[in-house]
Amino acid sequence: MAYSSLPDIIHAAASGAVTVIDVRETSEVQSTGLAAGALHIPLAMLAIKANPKSPDYDSRIAADKPIAVYCAVGGRAGMAASTLGNLGYDAMNIGGLGDWTAAGGPITR
Repeated sequence: MAYSSLPDIIHAAASGAVTVIDVRETSEVQSTGLAAGALHIPLAMLAIKANPKSPDYDSRIAADKPIAVYCAVGGRAGMAASTLGNLGYDAMNIGGLGDWTAAGGPITR
């Protein structure tokens, strides 16, 4: 399903219809928090954690629902969306954590 706006994605994530992944480093997440309900998988680990053939596959990443990826400002999220797309996922870059909060997305610390 295509979402037309970040508030739509936030609403879909709250209902479990979209998986949100934060690809920032742990130190960044510790200092600013995490989008509520998001998985934290640093970009360097994403290809391993998202590959169902990997022994380190994270089963919370479901192939049957879209994935929204963010980082600090959007650059790493773009690389992550590309990586996920290459693995067969429906992934979208939603920018940075600031975009999430500006659109009304809640943060957990």
